[in-house]
Order: sequence, then C-alpha cells, then structure tokens
Amino acid sequence: MDNQNTINDIRSKINIVDLISEYVPLTKKGQYYWGICPFHNDKNPSMSVDEKRQTYTCWSCHNSGNVFNFIEQIENITFKEALKMLGDRVGISIAKTPSTFENKYFKYYEIYDITGKFYQLMLNTENGKNAREYLKKRGIDTNTIKEFGIGLALDEKNKLVKYLKEKKYDMNTLNDLGLANQDNDTFISRIIFPLDDRNGKIVGFSGRIYTDSKLSKYMNTKETPIFKKGSCLYHYHASKEYVRLEKYVIVMEGFMDVIRASTIGVKNTVALMGTALTDEQISLLKKLSLNVYLCLDGDNPGLEATLHNGELLEKAGLNVKVIYLKDKEDPDSYILKNGKDKFLSLIESALNYSDFKIERLRVGVNFASDMELSNYVNNVLQETALIKDEIRREIITKKLANETNLSYNTLEKKLNEYISQKKEKLNGINTDYTAKNDAKYNKYTRACLEFIYYMLINPKIIRIYDNKKLYFINADMRNLAGEISYYYHNYGDIVIADFYTYLNDKKELLVVFEEVLKLSLEEEITDITINDYVKVIADYNVRQEIIRLEEMIRKEPDELEKAKLAEQIRLLRIEGAKS
Repeated sequence: MDNQNTINDIRSKINIVDLISEYVPLTKKGQYYWGICPFHNDKNPSMSVDEKRQTYTCWSCHNSGNVFNFIEQIENITFKEALKMLGDRVGISIAKTPSTFENKYFKYYEIYDITGKFYQLMLNTENGKNAREYLKKRGIDTNTIKEFGIGLALDEKNKLVKYLKEKKYDMNTLNDLGLANQDNDTFISRIIFPLDDRNGKIVGFSGRIYTDSKLSKYMNTKETPIFKKGSCLYHYHASKEYVRLEKYVIVMEGFMDVIRASTIGVKNTVALMGTALTDEQISLLKKLSLNVYLCLDGDNPGLEATLHNGELLEKAGLNVKVIYLKDKEDPDSYILKNGKDKFLSLIESALNYSDFKIERLRVGVNFASDMELSNYVNNVLQETALIKDEIRREIITKKLANETNLSYNTLEKKLNEYISQKKEKLNGINTDYTAKNDAKYNKYTRACLEFIYYMLINPKIIRIYDNKKLYFINADMRNLAGEISYYYHNYGDIVIADFYTYLNDKKELLVVFEEVLKLSLEEEITDITINDYVKVIADYNVRQEIIRLEEMIRKEPDELEKAKLAEQIRLLRIEGAKS
C-alpha cells in the first residue's frame, strides 16, 4: 500500500458530503445526510453519510466506506486509481504504478498496443479503400472507426509479422500472442476490432471478413495469460461513464451491435464474448450497475440465451429487463432498418425478466392438450409466485384466467399454494440466519464488539487492551483489536475514515470493523462499563479453558493426570468467581 500518511492527507482534504453530493443528491436529517444508494436498486434513501466520521453506509445493501471506497465503487476503478484521482483533485501528485500483473506482461500489452495502431494505419492506406467502403455501406463513419479503434489486416502475407520483427519482437512471442500462426500473420484480409480488458488496455483482436469468402465470419486471438474470453466484455471500459449516467447497462451479443448502438448515441452497452455469461462477466456487470438490460438476438438461439443469462443474472441479485427483438432481428439490423427512435422506444418499454419468461412459456404450447395446458398454467403460476408485487401477481393471474378459460379463484388458490411453498423455503433460510445471528450476538460477542468500538474512539481503552492483554472470542476480532492498537501507536490517533483505508486489503477484518461501526452506542463510557466488558471477556476465556480441560479429562486414561486437570478446573472456577 502507498504511504499511509499521504493517503490520510488526501482523505482529510476531501469532505465526503461534498464528494458524494456530486453523484447523489443528499438531504440532511438529524446528524446524517441521506440519499439514494447508487450501488443497488434503491427507491427510498437508504444511504447515510456521516460528516463527522467522514464515512458512508447503505443500510440496505451494506456498502460502506470512506471517500476512496466510494470512488472505487462508483467509478469502477482500483484503489490506486481512486487514490490518484482524488490526489489530483487536491493537488497531491500520486504516480500511477503498474500492477505486478501488468509489469509481468508489460511486453504483451506493448505488442498489442503497437499492433492495434498498425492495423488502424493500414485501414487508412490506399489498400484499405475497399474495407473503408464496406464499413461506410454498413453505416460506420470515420468518427465511429476512431472511437472503436477499428483497423484492417491487409491481404498481404506477413505484413504484421515483418513490421513487428523490425521492432525486435521475437517470433515465439508473436506466436504465443496469437498474432502469428506458424510464423505467418494470423489475420489476413479482415477488418480488425481490438478487444480491451476492464482497464481499457488492448488484450486481443477479432477479425471479420468483408469480402466474399468461405472462411469463418469472425476469428479471435487465441487465449493468452492476459486474454481470457470468459473474463472480458466488449466495450466494458468505455461504457462505464455512460452506464453511471443512465443507471443501467445493456448487454448485447456482438461487436457490431454495440458499435451500431453507439452511432445513435446509445453507449451504455457491452457485448458478450460468446452467448453464455460467465461468473467473471457477471461480477464485472455488477461493478457497472445492478440494473441489466438484455438485448440479444431475436432468433431462437438468442431467445434461449436471454432466458439462460437472465436466470444467471437474477440469481446473482441483479435487476434484469429484456429488450425484446422479434422477427429474428439483432440490434445491428434492427437499428439499421427502424432507426434511432424505434430502438429507444424498445428500451423504454423493456420487459421485466419475469414477464419475458412467462411470454416465452407460451411458445409452442398446444392449448387443445389438457396435459400441455396444465403444465403451462402451473409453470406460469410458479413463475408468478416469485414476483413480490401483489398487484402484478393479480394482473398476471387474471390474464391467465382469461387466456385459458379457467376460474380465477382456482388459479388464485393454486398460486397461493406456490407462494406458501416459497415462504416455507425462505423461512427455513431465515430461521438459520437468525439462529446464527443470535449465537453471534450473545453477551460475550457483544462485549467484544462494544469494547472494540470504544477502542476506535478512546485511546484510554486501547491502553486498557494493551495492559490487560484481552483475548477476544474469535480470530478476526483479535486481529482487528491488534490492528487498532498497532495503528494508534504508529500514527498517534485513530480517525475512522483513515482506518477504513488502512484495512483496505484486510477484507475479513473490514467485515468485523463495519459491524462494530453499526453499533448504536454512546460516545462517552464509564470505567464501570469498561470493567464489565473486561470481566465478561475474561469469563468467556475461563469458560473456554474449562471446556478444553474437561475434554482432556475425558480422553486421559491416567487417574493421577485426571486429578491434576480437575484441580486446574477448580482453581479456574474460584478465580472466575472472584472476578
């Protein structure tokens, strides 16, 4: 991590209320400022900003932190990038240092960057005239070509290889990167689309034929240490600012879909590197927005991919809508045929994913067959039971009654059965969760958490911790208390907002730290209360030691040794009674 004092200095020069107000309108109520949380689908203000502590907390999705955490999340950047961005804001220069990964593969990034510029140059030569004409006919103008870094691999064998060898890059590396195949250019006579990683660096290419050919329409760079197809989304880095403004991201299927949408001003888009979302891609989407619109092709494979991907996204906790393209259209062809206004209208009228699923359930059903009709009705009701909005459930059930000529009461009764089954499952989960929390918040746990809370705001409590050598009930609490003591003795004070950053790479301790901060406690504390905490924690330690010794007695075959262990237990109980 960078120098902690520099980090603290940058943080201290930025008022978190002013910073967050640039992204979210805040209203002061009591001692806190409140606003709509930008990190989940928040309808009522659930994010509080504490100007005194210089921290924010969403009480719904539990996102919290200081100015660095907020910028990391809202801008979808790394801590180092957030540090540099906020440093620049207050006039403190922070050199941008490449990550260890970037350092290791510096040559790879360098070669791809040079190659991208080479392909762009080739498109603008006399030999690139046919490719430029092709792009022009497809409605891709010069500005769009520049925006997406589109280039051209000429119909000349080894043009790129020769160029890179002149720059002293060896053939083994070019073959490893997929730019050469058996020492020959991989891409020949193809329009080239650079593929960026999440930081905007070129990590590969996709080449599209533009002349009559029996070759595959698209060909991609092979996977390398810096390019994994399942870990990338096309246009991801460039879309971030537009997604932040629009509050949702549109997922499309192909490069041309994204490029075409951009020509009509729709830039909050990404494209899949295949039709099935991976866990890594879902994680990337979550960092962009919790609101995802699926706009895949309208043919059967595209519709099936929409169903499958929508399921994955909903399970990951994202809010999913579907831009439904009918008549087997794709976004590229639809926009070309129907224009900007029609496509914007489709976005405006995007279906809730549940409505899309119900509509798809109807496809292919033989309503004259009792069995197929029964299956269809049950499938729709099971899907409807998952919808929280009671009004939507009633509307869907009434439509289903009219569609199938079945009694609304019969359907409502069956729907309620499915809802009850769903509640039973949820209740089972909630019961377990509550039991875990009850166990976590017994008197011993609460004493530890509250003692740590006062360590954060009162140096006197840190000194008591040091002198008493308290042993908290789990490793994370013990480690957090140790870090608080270490930080205080090294930096002379504990500032909550700065300590957040100090724990930035200690994720398990951040969980406990945030739990501690949520405690509703008075700022002042009496010696009597502190002594009570110490006694409770010490009592827990005695009880745990007695349990350990009793277990040893059960396993000990020697009667004399058993007696010695029993005596230790007796003395511990006497000591415990005194305290």
